[in-house]
Amino acid sequence: MTGFTNENKEPLINFIQSNLPVSTQILADIASHFELRSFTKNDYFLKEGKISNDYLFLEEGFMRAFTFDINGYEVTTYFYPKNRAVFEASSFFMRTISTENIQAVTDCKGYSITYDKLNMLFHSVPEFREFGRAMLVKEFVAFKQRTLSLINKSAEERYANLINSNKEIFQYAQLKHIASYLGITDTSLSRIRKEFSKKQ
Repeated sequence: MTGFTNENKEPLINFIQSNLPVSTQILADIASHFELRSFTKNDYFLKEGKISNDYLFLEEGFMRAFTFDINGYEVTTYFYPKNRAVFEASSFFMRTISTENIQAVTDCKGYSITYDKLNMLFHSVPEFREFGRAMLVKEFVAFKQRTLSLINKSAEERYANLINSNKEIFQYAQLKHIASYLGITDTSLSRIRKEFSKKQ
């Protein structure tokens, strides 16, 4: 984008620095490979059947990842609030076809980099490999925690954890999407919300 320099990329630079404290020069070099991207509400960042080829730092907006169960019903698998990295880890790093969709819930803006450019940075900037490792570990931990919570936590506990850790989800996401993310029905979510409101 013409006129888009590193001076405009302060949120991106702060995000990288918070996960990888390195020199200003190295940060500037890394940031120079990212491009400004914008998405209108309902635009897709990734569609199933495609290989995830872009890694996005979401500066503004809210995104949702979802797939379909064997009966063809949507199941929300992840939410992406602002100041988060957005990518489908298995497809992006393994170069496999994605079975997930990632869609903008609101108008969004961020900074993206392609797989090839990211790989180039991993090889040419040793410090950046640590950033990539840290991001991958975060994604794995989040996936593991979500998987385990569906097994060893009650619906009420999952709801409480979500509202404590990602309260903005309730500002942007539809309740049916939150319900599917929690692994419960819309009716159960409505009941749990009423019970929680009584405790406030």
